[in-house]
Amino acid sequence: MSLPRDLVGYGQAPPDPCWPDGASIAVQFVINYEEGAENSVLNGDKGSEAFLSEMVGAVSHPARAMAMESLYEYGSRAGFWRLHRLFIDRGLPVTVFGVANAMAMNPAAVDAMLAADWEIASHGLKWIDYQYVPEDVERAHIAQAIALHQSLTGARPLGWYQGRTSPNTGRLVAQEGGFLYDADSYADDLPYWDHRHSLLNGGKAQLVIPYTLDANDMKCVALNGFTEGDQFFRYLRDTFDQLRGEGGRMMSVGLHGRIAGRPARAAALARFLDHVIASGDAWVARRIDIARHWMKVYPA
Repeated sequence: MSLPRDLVGYGQAPPDPCWPDGASIAVQFVINYEEGAENSVLNGDKGSEAFLSEMVGAVSHPARAMAMESLYEYGSRAGFWRLHRLFIDRGLPVTVFGVANAMAMNPAAVDAMLAADWEIASHGLKWIDYQYVPEDVERAHIAQAIALHQSLTGARPLGWYQGRTSPNTGRLVAQEGGFLYDADSYADDLPYWDHRHSLLNGGKAQLVIPYTLDANDMKCVALNGFTEGDQFFRYLRDTFDQLRGEGGRMMSVGLHGRIAGRPARAAALARFLDHVIASGDAWVARRIDIARHWMKVYPA
């Protein structure tokens, strides 16, 4: 079902992205909004969530897991608002990867995203693993996610990030045809055009704006990750400094209210935001802005 992988990419000669105002680097911050749409018997799932929380080594139970639920609830009740203040106070733009069912449970958060002029991209209908979800079910979930997203925000999403994908996700997203970019890739430091599914999309290639799992607060709750805020800060800083020194690169930073929204990690994030601002030559942008820029400079 899948065509050959691209292991070559831009190789030794990545293109000059011509970032606005001569910026050396484009920096993009994502806040993942997932809380309330994770695996739960309350949501009709077979068991509780066991992924991406403070509870390392958690297992799924065929009943409600109250501790896990409360860890996720922290993200929507407190952590999201702490991150919101950090970015609003500095006037920095954000892209939200919003799970439709999660956003439906907290209209106040959605209102705050819209008031801040943040981009709200689709993070799917549910925050579950789609690896073995039947293709027809996943296709239906994509359509439902778009419809619910539009009813909550007033506009359909133009960016897509499933996160826990299936082998069919990229093809289904391209075939849907309405997304300006797909973020379900970690394959490059720059956007690129994916032609694999163009025959299913009227011959149109799909723009990919790669995301990150390393410059991501998820490493703070991973067994091989950051154990304190200073490690998180240093990793973000070193990533930024390296890419800025190379010139013409893009850096993505992944955040979650229930993780980076915790006080010590938020303090480390604040230090990094100030480091980016102090550099003086970083273009901090929403993913949709980067997508539109790339489409203008390097059409498909």
